Amino acid sequence: MKKFHDLFSSDKAVIAMIHVAALPGTPGHSLGAAQIIKSAVEEAKLYKKAGVHSIMIENMHDVPYMKGPCGPEITSLMALIGYEVKKASKLPCGIQILAGANREAMAAAHSAGLDFIRAEGFVFGHLADEGMFDSCAGDLMRYRKAIGAERVQVFTDIKKKHSSHAITGDITIEETAHAAEFFLSDGVIVTGAATGHQADPDEIRRVKKHVKIPVMAGSGVDFKNLDIFLKAADALITGSYFKYEGDWRNGVCYERVKTFMDKVNKSSR
Repeated sequence: MKKFHDLFSSDKAVIAMIHVAALPGTPGHSLGAAQIIKSAVEEAKLYKKAGVHSIMIENMHDVPYMKGPCGPEITSLMALIGYEVKKASKLPCGIQILAGANREAMAAAHSAGLDFIRAEGFVFGHLADEGMFDSCAGDLMRYRKAIGAERVQVFTDIKKKHSSHAITGDITIEETAHAAEFFLSDGVIVTGAATGHQADPDEIRRVKKHVKIPVMAGSGVDFKNLDIFLKAADALITGSYFKYEGDWRNGVCYERVKTFMDKVNKSSR
């Protein structure tokens, strides 16, 4: 817990999402690298001005997602974006590369001086919309050690969204979280069934009773349910609600973020 709380300026950190524009080689790609970086930096500045505690970048526009390793055209540009976002915001910053490109995210985070990654498929296999994912904890944590990136924290999804968990239906979310903790996860993330869907506060509470590492709400936090999640979780990863009309595909709405953060700050007094 100390490592986690030392990273953020708040006991209830709000991690805001930047969904970077479609990257080279993906069907939706249309902008040059300079434009993609500029847009991400502008959103980072808005988040900073509105008072968020941390920022995470993600290549959500790269649909359809590849499963597992991605090419250097993705990793290199994500590292550049992360570097510029952190430089502009001066906030703790993280990265996720879809789908399940956890080694590549670790490499980009280490090269760009970022602070954490969000990793899919850390423990237990599951069937996602991209296909079958095997667990990656052993490989990922050895890779982190091999490149000297131990300072980069690994926050891991458990029973992740957009996935079927029938194969592991006899493994509870508490047991999954405990396995992630045992395999050296720095924090676990509880989500809803899909992007923007509310996580179950009761699941978060149950997980917190079974692990000693931070437990984060990974989706569906908004202004109305904020008080519930501030009490239940150690940190909130918020993306969709911060965008115009609550749609992750849109740009950041400063007024939404500022009102949200004002409520967070008021609740923490």
